[in-house]
Amino acid sequence: MFEFIWRQLRGRAGRSVALLSGVLVATTGFVVLTGATTTSRLAVTGTVERNTRAAYDILVRPAGARSPLEAQRRLVRPNYLSGLFGGITTTQYDQVKELGGVEVAAPIAMLGYSTSRVPLDFDVTDAVDPRLDRQLIRVEPTYVAERGLSTTRAKPSYVYVTRHPVLHARLDQWGSAKDVPYSDGRSYPPDEVCGPAPREVLPDGSTRVICAPQFGLLGNTATLSERDFWTIDAVRMLPNGKFETAETVTAADSGRRAATDRLVLTRDLTVPFLLAAVDPAAENRLVGLDAAVVGGRGLRAGDAVTEERQPNLVTRTAPVLATGRPFFDGTVKARYERLLDARPIATPAIDLERALTRAPGIPAGTGEVDGAAAYREQLDRGVGVDGCCWGQLDRIIQAGPVDYRELPDGTLGAGETPPADSRVYGTQSTVSFLPRPWLADDSGSRPVSAIPRAEGGALTRYHQWKAVGVFDPEKLAGFSDLGKVPLETYEPPAAPGADERSRAALGGRPLQPSGNPAGYLSAPPLLLTNLASVPKLLADSMSPQRTAPISAIRVRVTDVDGYSDRSAERVRLVAERINQVTGLDVDITLGSSPAPQTVALPAGKFGRPELRLTENWSALGVASAITKAVDRKSAVLFLLVLVVCVLFLANAVSAAVRDRRPELAVLACLGWPARRIGALILGEVAALGLAAGLLSVGLALPLGAALGIDVDWRRALLAVPVALSLALVAGLAPALRAARAHPAAALRPPVATARWVRRPRTLAGLALGNLLRTPGRTVVAAGALAIGVAALTLVTAAAYAFRGAIVGTLLGDTVSLSVRGADTLAALATVLLGAAAVADVLYLNIRDRAAELATLRATGWTDAALARLIGWEGALLGLLGAGLGAALGLGAAGWLIGELPSALLLVAAAVALAGVLTTCLAALVPAALLHRLPTARLLAEE
Repeated sequence: MFEFIWRQLRGRAGRSVALLSGVLVATTGFVVLTGATTTSRLAVTGTVERNTRAAYDILVRPAGARSPLEAQRRLVRPNYLSGLFGGITTTQYDQVKELGGVEVAAPIAMLGYSTSRVPLDFDVTDAVDPRLDRQLIRVEPTYVAERGLSTTRAKPSYVYVTRHPVLHARLDQWGSAKDVPYSDGRSYPPDEVCGPAPREVLPDGSTRVICAPQFGLLGNTATLSERDFWTIDAVRMLPNGKFETAETVTAADSGRRAATDRLVLTRDLTVPFLLAAVDPAAENRLVGLDAAVVGGRGLRAGDAVTEERQPNLVTRTAPVLATGRPFFDGTVKARYERLLDARPIATPAIDLERALTRAPGIPAGTGEVDGAAAYREQLDRGVGVDGCCWGQLDRIIQAGPVDYRELPDGTLGAGETPPADSRVYGTQSTVSFLPRPWLADDSGSRPVSAIPRAEGGALTRYHQWKAVGVFDPEKLAGFSDLGKVPLETYEPPAAPGADERSRAALGGRPLQPSGNPAGYLSAPPLLLTNLASVPKLLADSMSPQRTAPISAIRVRVTDVDGYSDRSAERVRLVAERINQVTGLDVDITLGSSPAPQTVALPAGKFGRPELRLTENWSALGVASAITKAVDRKSAVLFLLVLVVCVLFLANAVSAAVRDRRPELAVLACLGWPARRIGALILGEVAALGLAAGLLSVGLALPLGAALGIDVDWRRALLAVPVALSLALVAGLAPALRAARAHPAAALRPPVATARWVRRPRTLAGLALGNLLRTPGRTVVAAGALAIGVAALTLVTAAAYAFRGAIVGTLLGDTVSLSVRGADTLAALATVLLGAAAVADVLYLNIRDRAAELATLRATGWTDAALARLIGWEGALLGLLGAGLGAALGLGAAGWLIGELPSALLLVAAAVALAGVLTTCLAALVPAALLHRLPTARLLAEE
């Protein structure tokens, strides 16, 4: 028997090699793919577990705090806490702290934006002509922000330089008396219009007022914009070329004579910083706040709001930990001019601004000061009475959320709001010394309002903050680049351009907050006070935050380290308990991942064009979705490999049996029993399977190494039993059919007529009739192709799921990159195996219908016409198999990702088209054999 099997295999070398190749390809692909599936699952699980540990596992917010986007798509925009003001009571916070399983519960109470003073120094020394007795220097500022895209010119400021003595009011010594004390030790009545302005001592000993707008002409600065604020600084130039300013003169009067070599004009930049209240101990446990302190001292829970009382005025000062990084994009450029004839002491106060603005001047230089650099210079002076930093809290500005709309291309469009009413930033009754930011007059993306305060009464209250220390947000507890999520409270705000035009407009740099609280980008909280300060700061306000000051509670769960099923279950139980006890909204942030979104930002009023930005949002629960998706995908691919292997081999063996029907019928006539004929077929298949398994052992190891897949020798040795088992399973049905065949079956025609098919009138109709004459072959070929197309559709859908349905997360990208190569290769192999099955069926059809084809040729059909007939048969097989496979792939993809996005329909259509084209190409091989048909001999045999 063995010798007979060997002779049969050797005698039909072509068919044996084809069967051996099929078993070899299928077995090697099976071994390598299962190795890739296992490797990918383990690598992905490890990646998820190592990179999904953020600062906190649960986020607790007021009931109803979820935005529409978050509710619909599980997306959270960065620094979302910046627009959430109160809603959680201290009682609810205490309930969360006391729950079992809570390791850290860190509250944060967002209060709003405080406008703070950042001094910008412009050196105008070189603009002074030392030969002149008196001169006026005009400094014309231009404000620039948003990477230079937003600009506006502001009112000029002036420096009056004289060689005569200048007297300055000592406001720190001015009490209830009518007259104002000056630096010469005498008192003078304040000017009716200009107020306690500087006075120049004339040669005859008399004095004249140098009308300075900050003392009378401007009114309440709280009602002004930075663009409207202007000053006149009076400076004396000494014979030695040095300068006496108001600061140096008052310092000299206190016993410390001083003068400066450089004449510097200081113009204040109003910068809004977001103030939040935290529990210092909890914040330190959560993000290491104490370790981030780089100046002064850390914030303490016992730091209290201080009160300083004066007649009719009480000043409340809150302790604050100020940022060392302002995350602010703002610059002021200035042009210097020396005016020819204008003099502030010679111009009526009522006409002063108009006269100075129109006065001609001589260019005398330029200057430029960056706001962030000026803030850092302020920090360099240290935290203290004369150093950094302070800001007003009379007007606390709160910015609401952005209203998004989804554009047709999937981009999120940020809503546009008109500029806020100027009264939001201050009124005549507001005790504030800072004008509003200039960009507050720009259109924005958020509605803004101020914390309402009770006005009136005999006692005026002024609120401010003063820094006790400085912290560096970048020194807070960090996370890996892969798992870092924008849910982090102190995430630096930045949004790069999403298209070439926007990147070019931004100069290749990301957009940053501009100083407009209503602007699109929200800065994180950069001023931190303690929760104990909140009641005092809101004592005379009408804000609902007085009773529910906390905006969110960030919870870290005990005994959770990275993402795993056990950790996820622990977090779920704690989150469920928090919701039951407090009734607050609870989100599980464990396993969240960055999810970049494209946002369309409308143009601004000050020159910024429309931009498309990429913003790093957060997708909640991505780690769980990824691990589940990977497990499902692995199981599906494992099953598809087995099915494709069996189907391909069964088709190949069936074709071999059909080809040998006459021979098997002769053996039956010679007395061979059915079991021996069946054993002959199984023996041949088993021999080929054993040989293919041994060859697969040698191929699996180098192929796995080339693809970066860990296939060890134990897994490679599995190729032998797998190949043998698959060969026997695939050959069992054809062997039984051969054993049961009647000897007379060899005399039957190889193909029958499909009786229920109408007479064909077209080439396509004739091709369809030919396929229906051999339904078994047609079903096997179409089924093999369908499996391949389904596998490729599924792999493509899996890649789409990680990049699309899970919103392009970084973790999802890592998963798809680690498994996509091997999976795609395996799916392509199954498509090629299906195409090979189609080619094999077409080849058998040509052999079985050789006499018919010879008759058609004899009646005038050309080889080209016959080739088109075979091509139509291949195309119809391709349409049937590819359509069925695409439908199966779509169903599996819907099960894999839990939904069926419309984009997957295009994916399935593209894969099906590729399957049809592949079968058409495969049909070229049997069609090319038509010219070898011996027409004369076949007609003679007929």
